[in-house]
Amino acid sequence: MHNVSIRQHIVDRVVARRGDIHWFTELDPRKSALLIIDMQNTFCLPGAPGEVPTARDIVPAINDIAAQLRPLGVPVFWVLHTNTQNDGFSDWEVFFNHVVRNADIRQRMIESLAPESQKVWEELVVEPNDSVIVKNRYSAFANGASTLERVLRNRGIDTVLVGGTKTNVCCDSTARDAMMLDFKSVMVSDCCATLSDDEHLAALETFIQQFGDVMTSAEVTERMIRRNDATTAA
Repeated sequence: MHNVSIRQHIVDRVVARRGDIHWFTELDPRKSALLIIDMQNTFCLPGAPGEVPTARDIVPAINDIAAQLRPLGVPVFWVLHTNTQNDGFSDWEVFFNHVVRNADIRQRMIESLAPESQKVWEELVVEPNDSVIVKNRYSAFANGASTLERVLRNRGIDTVLVGGTKTNVCCDSTARDAMMLDFKSVMVSDCCATLSDDEHLAALETFIQQFGDVMTSAEVTERMIRRNDATTAA
C-alpha cells in the first residue's frame, strides 16, 4: 500500500478555495456505489504484462470496505478491462500499436486482455449480489466503453467510490469522467494502487483539487454509517 499523504501546501490551497479539504461532508449509502477497477490477472498476477505489484497489497483494504458497505445497501461493481481482436485488428488499435508497441509485450497483453480470460483477482471476495462490468477503455465512462453509466443511473446512483488499479490511469480516468457526468466522485486512497508512490500521490493531489474527493476507506465508511444511522433514526 502506498505510504503517502496529500502534501500540506495542497491542503492549504484547497482549504483556501472551499473552506474544507473534502468535497463531501456526508455520503448517502442509498445513492452510492463502490467501483473496483481492473483488479484482474493482467494487473495483479506476478509476471503479468501489466503487473502492478502494489495492487496485491490493497486487496485487504478492498475486501474490508466492500464488506462494510454491502450491509448498508451499497452495491459493489467489479469493473474489468478487456479488448477484442478480429481479423488482426483490435477494438483499441491506438493502445496496442503505440502504448504497448514492443512486440512481445503487445502479444502478451492481447492474450491477457482477451474476453474469455477475465475474472476478478482470486484473493478478492466477490459476493453473489455484486456486479461485474467489462470496459474496453481506461475510463469505464468513456463513450461506448461499458454499460456502467446506464446501470448506475437505473439504480438511482449519484455517487461513486473508486478503488483498484492503476491510481493514475484507469481509476483516475473513470473517477474524472464520473465527475464530468455529474456524479459525486471519490477516490478511495488506500484502495488504489499504481507503480510508484509519486504517481499515486500526483494523481490524488490533482484529483482533489479539481475533480472530486479523496478519502481513506475509514473516512468513507464513517460517513456512510453516520448517514445510515441518521436515516434509520428519522
